[in-house]
Amino acid sequence: MEDPVKHTVKRQLRRLSTERSYQLVAASAAALVLATGTGALLARTDEGPADANTTTAVAELRDDSAASRSQARVDSAAVVDSAAPATRAAAPSSAAAVPSPQATSAAPDPDVTSEKATPKPPVKKVLDYDYQAQTTGYYCGPAAVRNALSAAGIDRDQDTLAGQLGTTYAGTNSAEDTTRVLNSVVKGDPYTTTMIPGGAATPAQMDRLQSDVVAAVTDGRSVVVNVAGSATDTVGAWHSFPGGHYIAVVGYDDDGRLVKIADSADPSYYSYWMSTIDLANWAATRGYSS
Repeated sequence: MEDPVKHTVKRQLRRLSTERSYQLVAASAAALVLATGTGALLARTDEGPADANTTTAVAELRDDSAASRSQARVDSAAVVDSAAPATRAAAPSSAAAVPSPQATSAAPDPDVTSEKATPKPPVKKVLDYDYQAQTTGYYCGPAAVRNALSAAGIDRDQDTLAGQLGTTYAGTNSAEDTTRVLNSVVKGDPYTTTMIPGGAATPAQMDRLQSDVVAAVTDGRSVVVNVAGSATDTVGAWHSFPGGHYIAVVGYDDDGRLVKIADSADPSYYSYWMSTIDLANWAATRGYSS
């Protein structure tokens, strides 16, 4: 009886041992699955709701291969990086922060790039001219134009100019004639006629004459003025031409407040200075070419 009993007990023990090993292996496998899959889900649930990317990573973890688990870790890290704020993007490179050569170039020199300002006229200027007295009592017009042209280096005789001016025994008509002839000789037609109507010049007309004389003489041109009546120069000499007369202005001083006159009427006293105010009043009812 003992032998059969022993054999029976041994068989049961072997059977229990074998089944226990299998159960242990199965339990270990189940624990592994729970640790890697369900356990991870439970842990993620404690941390907060899982998004779609996290779910994908967990699903990949359920693959039993080591390569899948490693790739899941990489993908999970990428998900975290992609969720970072935009301010965590790569910092601007130092090369981008360096200003371009154009931006760092020095500002242009205004003295070089800007247009040159018009030079201020000199306080005083007197032209070189070749004086000639009028050859007849009514050639003051041709003589004044001739003296004015000599200041520009142009030589013309009085008879030729008298023909161009339309001068007769009654003299030369007006400043419009002297302007026309001067422009026919001088290049560029620089001369214009300015009339001073009325018995006396206004302050504006005085200023205009002063400005015109300075501009013309600075440009190297003499001014021809048609005067009438009487005027006194700076030394007190009296000059009277009731019927009209022509003179040439060949210079100025004190910024044009004084003018130098070349007068063809008297070769013994052919040049004198006069205030621009007196000259403007002397030219009232007439005009001038400048």
